[in-house]
This record gives sequence, structure tokens and C-alpha cells, in this order.
Amino acid sequence: MSLQNYIRDIQGFPKEGILFKDITPLLIDPLASQECLKLLVSTLKDKKINKVVGVESRGFFFGTLIAQDLNARFVPVRKPNKLPFETISATYDLEYGTDTLEIHIDAIQKGERILIHDDVLATGGTIKAVCELVERLGGEIVQCNFIMELSFLNGREKIKDQEIFAAVTY
Repeated sequence: MSLQNYIRDIQGFPKEGILFKDITPLLIDPLASQECLKLLVSTLKDKKINKVVGVESRGFFFGTLIAQDLNARFVPVRKPNKLPFETISATYDLEYGTDTLEIHIDAIQKGERILIHDDVLATGGTIKAVCELVERLGGEIVQCNFIMELSFLNGREKIKDQEIFAAVTY
């Protein structure tokens, strides 16, 4: 099964000049979703992951499933003012602007083994900010894990010290 058949291109979203990779068809199809999950956990079984950090919002879809499959806990990283407890934050550049992410200050304990999951590795700004948050809390990043990587945007360069896995590469 080719997961690329379940990821559609949307031209001009969220703004003109951007080609958005929409995972909605992947989420709708149970067999494609199961295959994607299988690929996402395929390199993780012996890594002893304590927590899966999912990035708002599309990182939540498979992040929670990965956590369940690995018998790990799930930690959300969210946009500002969405988490109810005390947080730390990191601001980063996107391919079309800037943004900020937050995590609860007690979400990760020093030395915990962390998998970071998001839907796409593009320019790397988002995932670099999440890595910074995890490391500030004392977590040990085991892998940065994605449904897809847009390799032509060179996002790997921003997290080159991390192990990276993507189920699909463009």
C-alpha cells in the first residue's frame, strides 16, 4: 500500500504559494491509517519510549495511537493559551510566518525517553522548537517521527542531531 495515495495536495493553503499536504484521506481510510501506524512504530519497538509528544494539531491523530501501541504516555504540545496549567514556550519560524508552542512544565521528567511526533517535517522550525521544549524539561529525545517529510525544504538540517523517521518522503 502506498500512503502517498492517501495524501492529497491542496494548492494555495493556508496562503498563496504553499502546496499543502492534506492527510484527511489517510485518516478516513481505516486500512491506510493502520498501515501508517505500523510504519510509524516499526523502528520503535525496542527503544523503550516513556512518552510520545504530539504537536498540535495533526500530530495528535497518530501521536495518541503511537503512545497506545508503545504502552507510553501522551503529551500534547499546543499553541499559546490552550493548556490549562503552567507552561514553558518556544517561538519559531514557519515557511509562512512565525508561531509559538507551549508544553506543561510537569509534562516530562528528567531522563524520560521521548518520541516526538508530528504529521510533517517541512522547514524544521516547528520540530526544532519542540525539541528545545523537551530538552529544557530534561527529556531524552529518542526519535523525531513524521507521517511525511518534504525533503526539498531541508528541515532535517535544523534537527540533524536527532534520529528522524518519516513514513513517506517527498
